Amino acid sequence: MSALREAFCADLERAASTRDLQDLRDRYLGRKRGRLVALLKTLAGAPPERRRALGQAANALKQEIEGELTARREAAEKRRGPAGAVDATLPGRAPALGHRHPLSLVREEMESIFSAIGFEILEGPEAEDDYHNFEALNMPAAHPARDMQDTLYLDGSIPAPGGGRPATLLRTHTSGMQIRYMETHEPPIRIIAPGLVYRRDTPDLTHSPMFQQVEGLLVGETVTMGDLKGTLEHFLRALFDDDTRVEFRPSFFPYTEPSTEVFITCVFCHGDGCAVCKQTGWIEILGAGMVHPAVFEAVGYDAERFSGWAFGIGIDRVALLKYRVDDIRRFYGNDLHLLEQFPS
Repeated sequence: MSALREAFCADLERAASTRDLQDLRDRYLGRKRGRLVALLKTLAGAPPERRRALGQAANALKQEIEGELTARREAAEKRRGPAGAVDATLPGRAPALGHRHPLSLVREEMESIFSAIGFEILEGPEAEDDYHNFEALNMPAAHPARDMQDTLYLDGSIPAPGGGRPATLLRTHTSGMQIRYMETHEPPIRIIAPGLVYRRDTPDLTHSPMFQQVEGLLVGETVTMGDLKGTLEHFLRALFDDDTRVEFRPSFFPYTEPSTEVFITCVFCHGDGCAVCKQTGWIEILGAGMVHPAVFEAVGYDAERFSGWAFGIGIDRVALLKYRVDDIRRFYGNDLHLLEQFPS
């Protein structure tokens, strides 16, 4: 009996919560497996002359245990205070903080890289007019890029060849800001224009009708293709890593000539070949080229005196590669499981 009392007292000292006190009650006074109940069952085998005294001692121990547990529970409730009361002695709880969106992180990183080498950051209207979005960029009315399947016209009509009232649209790229800037500034020019753009794309793993781009422009008197290559190599290695290899392949864009598609070493296999890069070891990352003379003509620049280069890169595409996200739609779906993985 004394051994059971000592064991209970030791367990009681270690009890730190009301849950611990309930566990103690079950352990010692439980009807099926309680230690005191098990002790009482053994009294049936005791000598008859001792059963009465042992039974009284067991009942006294039971009352003692119940009294101790009740006293401890009441003391805990007094410390806790009435229902709904606030314990001013407890440490404060830090409020939950939001997290930076992965697209914001990539955009800010791109802006930081170009700001460090002297580029100005521009923002402009998402609702653009037909002239700045297409015509001034050497895309006449019959150009395929102006097809209704690609462009979201706000007035519901496509501008007819030969003129007519100006059409308003959701910009398909941020290059319109390059035209707007050149219309009011003389070279030299170093600018990038990040922002949302819109296309008539069917949403899937890699396409979205709304996404973000960064487009850049540099204009001066002695600008060459070599300047373009050197700048983009610096940019892409700063954006990914120093070991990234960059490859330029001939291409065509209506507002640049010559034009190039730029590839980087596959970020998944590091050039060895995998399913993502289709075993080539390369991933296309952006388009670029030397500014077409027709674009300079549209803004009143002397194409014999000035030259320049331009590029465009998708922020969403870079985020897919940098963070190994497999579906572009997750960036726009408020997926907390994804967003909580990024710094607050």
